[in-house]
Amino acid sequence: MLKTDNPIALQALMSETMFSTGFSVDEMSLKEAPLSPVQPHIPAVQESIVEEFVYQGSKERGIVFILRYQDYPYFSPGGEEAFIKTIGALQLSPTDVAVVNLANPHNPNDFKRIMQFFTPTKIILLGVEPASLVLPAIAHNSYMKGRVATVFNTYSFEEMFVDLEKKKAFWTEFRTFIGS
Repeated sequence: MLKTDNPIALQALMSETMFSTGFSVDEMSLKEAPLSPVQPHIPAVQESIVEEFVYQGSKERGIVFILRYQDYPYFSPGGEEAFIKTIGALQLSPTDVAVVNLANPHNPNDFKRIMQFFTPTKIILLGVEPASLVLPAIAHNSYMKGRVATVFNTYSFEEMFVDLEKKKAFWTEFRTFIGS
């Protein structure tokens, strides 16, 4: 059994990340910890950062709601209630769908990356203009079929709260869209 608290020896012998107990190599003098003439090669570890999205729910069913709320992590309190009632009427729950807020600085505003990460078949843009994701123009409460996914463009819940006609138009098309 080898026992040492010499940080240079530990660095040479260990290949895993170590947590310091309050000392550093810079604090040690070479007289206290002489180096051997042959230093082992310690390969640099490259960290690969996998950027994932911050979202709620699940991406398993392939249904993704995309929104952009600066003031809330996902929905406003009223918007969340409307969202739960809306998807509940179609036999879905918040755990059946993914909700991603593009206002979160961690989430890339890149449609290609959204497609790669979520692998959706149905995408609902809630108040997010298609042009902001470099998509062709899609009229409100209508959808565009792509090779892999269909994108439904609609208003945010806040816009629907103040205009009953927007809400009715949304519900008629959304029911058809989710049922297809």
